[in-house]
Amino acid sequence: CAYKNRFEGHFLMTLPLLSLIIFLPLSGVFFLTLIRRKDERNAKVVGLWIALINFFLSIILWIKFDPFNFEYQFVEKYEWFKGINVSYYLGIDGLSLYFIILTTLLIPLCMLFSWNNIQKRVREYMMVFLLLETLVLGSFCALDLILFYMFFEGTLIPLFLIIGVWGGEERIHACFKFFLYTLLGSVFMLLVIAKLYSEFGTTDLTVLIDQKFSFSLEAWVWLGFFIAMAVKIPMWPFHTWLPYAHVEAPTAGSVLLAGILLKLGGYGFARIVIPMLPDASTYFAPYVMALSIVAIFYTSFIALVQKDMKKLIAYSSIAHMGFVTLGLFSLNLQGTAGAILLMLSHGLIASALFLMIGMLYERFHTRDIKAYGGLYKSFPILAGLFLVFTFASIAVPGTGSFIGEFFILYGTFQANTVFATLALVGVILGPAYALWLYQRLFNGKLVVPLNDSPIEANEIRSLHKSTPDLTYLERFILCSLLIGIFVIGIYPKLFTNVINRSVRSKVLIHHHLVHND
Repeated sequence: CAYKNRFEGHFLMTLPLLSLIIFLPLSGVFFLTLIRRKDERNAKVVGLWIALINFFLSIILWIKFDPFNFEYQFVEKYEWFKGINVSYYLGIDGLSLYFIILTTLLIPLCMLFSWNNIQKRVREYMMVFLLLETLVLGSFCALDLILFYMFFEGTLIPLFLIIGVWGGEERIHACFKFFLYTLLGSVFMLLVIAKLYSEFGTTDLTVLIDQKFSFSLEAWVWLGFFIAMAVKIPMWPFHTWLPYAHVEAPTAGSVLLAGILLKLGGYGFARIVIPMLPDASTYFAPYVMALSIVAIFYTSFIALVQKDMKKLIAYSSIAHMGFVTLGLFSLNLQGTAGAILLMLSHGLIASALFLMIGMLYERFHTRDIKAYGGLYKSFPILAGLFLVFTFASIAVPGTGSFIGEFFILYGTFQANTVFATLALVGVILGPAYALWLYQRLFNGKLVVPLNDSPIEANEIRSLHKSTPDLTYLERFILCSLLIGIFVIGIYPKLFTNVINRSVRSKVLIHHHLVHND
């Protein structure tokens, strides 16, 4: 037994686990090409099983992760481009770990939600989702800037297809706007990566972090990375692509946009920009924090006047990302750790809200808020879960958002009292649009204007009675997300112990950034 345990432990430690997790979905893409296009059920089953296996592999990764090891773990490094010092270099720490788990959780949940909702090109739909999973996971694991850029930029392709093929009526405009915005932003990142290579002869992130930059070079490199990450997260005023993309994307596409893709920008700030460019980050921090405050107020007020449910949640996501950038550029332990927690929590909450809006759309075929009212009478389970997730989105104590926003505000107070006070006022706007949305959807009278024509109360009641409340599958999907939100909110130590160590050792690595911690 002892020999068996040693063998299993050695096998797991020598297994290239990160490469396996990254490329297993890609292997599923090639496997799905062997399935006939008309064989939709088998395509769904194969895609789901591959995504579930990857989720369990990420749980193994979590179990084997050593929270007391300050170095990158599960490292894989191989010479990639011979002679030019570019490597296939993977490794994770506490920042990467939880984003990997979030990604591998949301992908199979999106597949389950789409099980009966996607009727055309089902095989291709599963292939695109698996391709997206590979690219996102590669972004969270890459430690070479060229490798990171390839994964980071590659995510545009599957999302372009998800919106353009399975989206709404204006999907072509939305997918091209999304693609061109994010592509243009990433061009600046590619330019500064080339500049770094010309200066230091390497794109190894762990080496570049220890290099000394002249301030002028550091400032220009910072601006290049900032534009790319600001478009991706997105920050105001780089945000205009997001509401259109959310509205036209299918529900599962909106979930992945809000739950995973927006986090790549925040992760890029924490993994690359702040540790590699500390002087420029310190210099530009007040400007980024000012933009974050504008984003919180501006997008919250815009959310208050929205008529489309999806667009309202999209603008609320931009406001939440304003808190994330505020925490990251407080440049202290509390603010940065709070930003990571808020990103994880928001990934679960926003996903649940978009899923529930998708459930309503599947039943009533409209996202117009005016078309709803009194739904709690016919959909008590949906109404109850929607209320819980609404409370979570406005950071009620006991939920993950509360912990994240509390640490962000605490860290911001240490950095700048004025910005912290404004952010605290901005917190009030979240309940304003979130609770107003709930009020208009689930409370009130059953007689509501639908498609600009009044419907009699008895017709509404008969329509509600003929439409089922949540199915068991829908309840399972939402409850899976709910568990994660409460685990973060009730027992944050499970996450903060690992995140704090990584923030200290990998993000705020220079003394002048951590002297207050």
